[in-house]
Amino acid sequence: MPHDFPHGMVWLVGAGPGDPDLLTRKAERLIAAADIVFYDALVGPGVLDLIPAQVARVPVGKRSGRHSKDQRSINDLLADAALAGQRVVRLKGGDASIFGRSTEEIEHLAAHGVATRICPGITAASAAAASGGVSLTLRGLARKLTFVTAHARAGEALDLDWQTLAAADATLAVYMGRAAALEVARELIAAGRAADTPVMVAVNVSLPTERIIRGRLSALAFLVDAISDSDPALLLIGEAVAAPMPVAAQPGTATRSTCVTSPA
Repeated sequence: MPHDFPHGMVWLVGAGPGDPDLLTRKAERLIAAADIVFYDALVGPGVLDLIPAQVARVPVGKRSGRHSKDQRSINDLLADAALAGQRVVRLKGGDASIFGRSTEEIEHLAAHGVATRICPGITAASAAAASGGVSLTLRGLARKLTFVTAHARAGEALDLDWQTLAAADATLAVYMGRAAALEVARELIAAGRAADTPVMVAVNVSLPTERIIRGRLSALAFLVDAISDSDPALLLIGEAVAAPMPVAAQPGTATRSTCVTSPA
């Protein structure tokens, strides 16, 4: 067994955006060594297929406000499994430390004397940029890269520093942004971001059903209108995502992305 995964330990593992080929070698090794895996709804089916048959699987997913487990229950499940002597993997979509509530789980486990470590994963913004053939930072245009989440409680407005986020020399990656697209566009434009700022919407990043949708900030609500509630979407906003860089396709391969442009 791995020397860094004794009985009674928890690894928080980033599962990447969904494509199992984007999983790190370390993450794959930890999954194979686990006794039990607790996984989120956004973990790709190809990644779940890597879990050995003898390893217990427990779905604790959260998506679009539909929670199978609340965070407190997840914390308790992790602690109980570790205290029972199991090797525990907590599998999280993307990177475990980006909007993954890792700190809450680590603090709870530490309070119960459970050792916890983190295995990073590829976050959705990086995978989306790769699929769209763009750079998230671009000399002369994008000096800053900011990750925000557009998730808010029902009936509450987004509590974000719109003046800072509207900086013209920044790329903005908005996680869980589909439902809030209209508000995001309206607030950014009101704070001074140009209405024709390029945007790229990445849906089901890295999966066979992936779509890349391009347009301008003022039409962001239109761009996301046809996206299903069940399809995770990431919003990339800024001059750096205006046009794809030339990427040579490998012989015999085809892109899984499509491009839709907003109306004038």
